[in-house]
Amino acid sequence: MYDAKAESGAGSLVIDRDPGAGNSIDLTIAIACLNEEANIEATLDTVIAAMSGLRWTYEVLVVDDGSTDGTAAVVERYRDARPELPIFLHRNPQNRGLTRSYVDGAFLGRGKYYRLVCGDNVEPAETLETVFQQLGKADMVIPYHGVVPGKTALRRALSQSYTRMVNALSGYNIRYYNGIALHLRYNVMRWGPYSFGFGFQAELITRLLDEGATYIEIPVHALHREKKGKNSAINYRNFLSVAHTLLEVFIRRVRKRAFQR
Repeated sequence: MYDAKAESGAGSLVIDRDPGAGNSIDLTIAIACLNEEANIEATLDTVIAAMSGLRWTYEVLVVDDGSTDGTAAVVERYRDARPELPIFLHRNPQNRGLTRSYVDGAFLGRGKYYRLVCGDNVEPAETLETVFQQLGKADMVIPYHGVVPGKTALRRALSQSYTRMVNALSGYNIRYYNGIALHLRYNVMRWGPYSFGFGFQAELITRLLDEGATYIEIPVHALHREKKGKNSAINYRNFLSVAHTLLEVFIRRVRKRAFQR
């Protein structure tokens, strides 16, 4: 078992592990959350339920990204009430964004494979179980959605347009880039994305495809929970992030053609 914390000032990660903890588990599940006091307990229930019928060894790492509500306290109570479960909490001293939490979680984890779960509990246990059942079959397990309950026509149109643009610029033909893929944890650490918003999955997936990673795509079900303010997917910061991702994907393709690498 281990505890992870961030030093004040430089913000470097400090990890204390028991001797022999090693890297001997199959899967690290990182739950990224910002002010999810109302949803984090249900998210943990969902993750534990999904893993209960699977044979993989795992850990759950909750990354509290500078929450100002009681998110961390809920996680601590949940963990203390269930000491037999491999649940750990890492608290960022300030908000660092989803991409930073995602990549940091990969460095903090111990599993061979790595998967992000958002703290707002939008993925049913059946969806997570479907994804985790594919563990070991490819370097990436990429989920895609049909009709997502709660998602507006505008959001669907934006998502479809984004997928088409990424495919056009990258030369690939992936069904959906905004689903959360299951990765080899090493790949997330080695090729971790630099985007600061929702474009990070497309940046990572296309980069790994450039590097020759194998993948499978699977259909899953998900819910949509609209958020407001800076947590909303529709804001200027995420539009800038998407533009950065598209530019990065295009430049990488040009570089690959120019230098054959």
